[in-house]
Amino acid sequence: MGEFYFALEVLVSGLLQGFMYSLVALGFVLIIKSSGVFNFAQGAMCLFAALGFVSFWESGLNFWVALALALAMMIALAIAIERVVLRPLVARPPLILFMATVGLAFFLEGLAQAIWGTQPHGLDIGVPDLPFEGLPIDVSQFELFAAAVSMVLVGALLLFFHRTRIGRALRAVSDDHTAAMSVGISLKVIWAVTWGIAGLVALVAGIMWGTRLGVQYSLSLIVLKALAVLILGGFNSITGAVVAGLIVGGSEKLAEVYLSLFFGLGGVESFFGYLLAMVVLFWRPYGLFGDEIIERV
Repeated sequence: MGEFYFALEVLVSGLLQGFMYSLVALGFVLIIKSSGVFNFAQGAMCLFAALGFVSFWESGLNFWVALALALAMMIALAIAIERVVLRPLVARPPLILFMATVGLAFFLEGLAQAIWGTQPHGLDIGVPDLPFEGLPIDVSQFELFAAAVSMVLVGALLLFFHRTRIGRALRAVSDDHTAAMSVGISLKVIWAVTWGIAGLVALVAGIMWGTRLGVQYSLSLIVLKALAVLILGGFNSITGAVVAGLIVGGSEKLAEVYLSLFFGLGGVESFFGYLLAMVVLFWRPYGLFGDEIIERV
């Protein structure tokens, strides 16, 4: 029975961490759905958001004031990125757009260093990373809180996409840019809204991961973990980002414990998500929930 509880504890911890992976992947999905751009700078945006928030808070501002200022900063930054960097590159080959976001990632990291310096910051939002008492397994209070925040954000985005006029316009643009323009939908407005939402997602993800790992420049590397989630779930599916995050989080924790013991390997957790995504690619090249794209020539 003790072995069962231990395995359950490992699985639950992985699933809760998977929600945090989904947060980062969600920023990618939103931009890919509306504009077809793979935004490699999403990790740098999370870092920039976390640094901005912790700097506002450390200056003596109230938590909610600091959060509101960081949110306004990220929405303004995201809209500026869309307008200044990506809008002039509309209709260019996807590789050029991708390389623009790679350059943008380095620019944001350099700008963050120029504004806030290079020292790491601790971030404590008041939720202890300690297990609940009285449960048969150890479940972190912070991981549960982060999972709840992630679920609320995903639920709010799904309602926004399906219940609001702008949300339906975003879905129309995602399905067919040309058809959306033919019925009077402005791509410029839709892209600005999408990037603004991506800025919000980057702020939430930056605060959650900054609390877990500390606000430091390696925080931008969480984008690499999100790649496995995107490949597994599909690059244009919000549901896929959530489900794939849970699969990657749960499976990598179990693999770290049990495969490491069985094969005598170390660091299985760091690569198992990519291995799982590669296996799925052989079966479903567009991911578990991705839309299959058929091109006629």
